[in-house]
Amino acid sequence: MPKNVFHINAILVLMNKLRDKKVLEQFGQKLKDLRLEKGLTLEQLAFEADIELSQVHRVEKGKINPTLTTLIALAKGLNISISELLVECKNKNN
Repeated sequence: MPKNVFHINAILVLMNKLRDKKVLEQFGQKLKDLRLEKGLTLEQLAFEADIELSQVHRVEKGKINPTLTTLIALAKGLNISISELLVECKNKNN
């Protein structure tokens, strides 16, 4: 493979990872906002969702990409539908 093709592929992979990181961070903020609206601590949400506290924290920080089962558990812990959890966040400045 020519060197410039490898370089272009590496840049595309990096750009995808940065885009994914932004999505995960936005979702994490949405989760945190919902948790706070419900008046729950991280510990309470972890208990209600029956998942590890560290996992909830990593999702809120955008450090991990949650699985479908984790999303279902978080929605259950927040007492909302999964669609409410996944609906796109509105810009707070609008």
